Amino acid sequence: MVYSSPDAVDFSLADCPSLPRPGRVVLTTPTHFDVEYVINPHMSNNVGQVNKAVAFQQWKALRAAYTALDVEPIVATGQSGLPDMVFCANQTFPYYDPDTNTHGVVLSRMHANERTPEVPYYADFFKQQGFEIQRLPEDLDADFEGMGDAIWHPARRVVWGGYGFRTTPEAYEALSDRLDAPVMLLRLTDPDFYHLDTCFCPLNEDTVLIAAEAFDESGRALIDRFFDTVIEAPDEEARHQFACNAHCPNGTHVLIQEGCDQTNRRLRAHGFRPVELDTSEFLKSGGSVFCMKQMIW
Repeated sequence: MVYSSPDAVDFSLADCPSLPRPGRVVLTTPTHFDVEYVINPHMSNNVGQVNKAVAFQQWKALRAAYTALDVEPIVATGQSGLPDMVFCANQTFPYYDPDTNTHGVVLSRMHANERTPEVPYYADFFKQQGFEIQRLPEDLDADFEGMGDAIWHPARRVVWGGYGFRTTPEAYEALSDRLDAPVMLLRLTDPDFYHLDTCFCPLNEDTVLIAAEAFDESGRALIDRFFDTVIEAPDEEARHQFACNAHCPNGTHVLIQEGCDQTNRRLRAHGFRPVELDTSEFLKSGGSVFCMKQMIW
């Protein structure tokens, strides 16, 4: 159920159960957001440089954008001492079983010690929302950073799993067993793209936006096999403006960091509608739109 090369794949997307798009979004208040340590290359030289007032306005604009697209925001409260908690894609991996109407999350095991205390808060948050809470096996020696590295294929019960910097491949064996879903492994090769969500943005069932420099040959071949259209963001925009840390909640609109002009032209050429947002304060910590949200059913 875990595949690392296209030669091993013995099914097509049409063989996989359908999965509706999630219609709600979790956003975490950035009251305590700051850059207080360095755990990815983008944080270097940015310690103590966040303008919290500006960050809060940028976060509110993101919340308003989801509301305008009829995606219901559910707000979690950031906690003192956890400056990266605002990046709520990382602490859990949500799932949904339409046959049983089961909503749940698999809890992450954060690679960085600084972020490990975030997970219990989200366990409590989702439990209060009525979600089933699952954990990786206790005896499994593996890191797993939720939807920072594990991303559902739009409309299909297939997971794309990034590894190499924050998540270890062994985690996906357990995730696949837990959720009874195949996982396509993508090895990340460039530390600037330390999470899969920094370089891989599925737009709809057939189209994906990627940073080509982030993947090895096998990973790129897997992407080409499962997506009819692969849009490549220019390296400058992907690496420094987080063009691929965008999010397409409805198959049409793409919430993306403002100023990704070449990427936006390529998106429009394929029928997508970019919605530019200023996430510049959050870029200082190595995250943008996709990192700042968690989609749930």
